[in-house]
Amino acid sequence: MSAPSGFPAPSAPPSYEETVGINVNYPHPYPVPQPGLRPDGKGMNPPQYSGQPMPTSTPVTVQTVYVQQPVVLFYDRPVQMSCPSCNQMIVTRLCYESGALTWLSCGGLFLLGCIAGCCLIPFCVDALKDVEHFCPNCNAHVGSYKRL
Repeated sequence: MSAPSGFPAPSAPPSYEETVGINVNYPHPYPVPQPGLRPDGKGMNPPQYSGQPMPTSTPVTVQTVYVQQPVVLFYDRPVQMSCPSCNQMIVTRLCYESGALTWLSCGGLFLLGCIAGCCLIPFCVDALKDVEHFCPNCNAHVGSYKRL
């Protein structure tokens, strides 16, 4: 059939997407196979092998381990512990030193009238002095006990 003279030949009718208003350029929710490739049922076929292996990176994990010594409470008696300096299991060596309680006892006795040197007795009593704990192997100071 020929078109009447003066009128252009009719073109093909619009496609369904154009008629309904579906955007043809909108990405599909599933991959569209390219010409020449067929889907394998799980999705798209893998890309062609190029001969070189794909570089793989292994994740690097860093783990920091803190080793903490157990809390040791020092008193006026020797303590069995692990020395933090030489890492040996030890029983501490004690050293008595004059501390605040020694001086307060001396001052209190002086105020009570012990003038004839009796106020110096607290400096001879270990039970009124502070205690320092030392390692018997390496002589490191490992702790102290303050009486006041």
